[in-house]
Amino acid sequence: MNVSNCCFKCSCTALAVILSLIIGIFGAFFQFSGVFTVTTTFLWVTFGVAVGVLALLAVVTAVSCRCQGCASLCSRITAVLAGALGTILFSLLLLAVGIVATGIGTAILVGLVLFFFTLTLAGLACVIRCNADCSG
Repeated sequence: MNVSNCCFKCSCTALAVILSLIIGIFGAFFQFSGVFTVTTTFLWVTFGVAVGVLALLAVVTAVSCRCQGCASLCSRITAVLAGALGTILFSLLLLAVGIVATGIGTAILVGLVLFFFTLTLAGLACVIRCNADCSG
């Protein structure tokens, strides 16, 4: 079974969620153990990328809904939308509370930021791949 097949829409999204969970868990563990620390610059970059993706989604959906209908696009952008909104929320929350190198709360927040950021990027890859495979 091809995992990027548009007729089986959840497969690519499921892979994106699984990949995001793995990266989020490892990121939280590495933050807590002190292997790496997340800087405010990284948080601002993730915030900016998420806002950019959200703006891009707004433009793409506005253009696509006029041309071909929303049904095919809306079923594919759920992961990207959830990832972008989660990245914005948790990166701002982590910027507001500050970063403690070995705090369990900070490690959980870093894991959530990494989960949602990876979900944004992987979901965007799914949307691009699915549009390239199925729109023609």
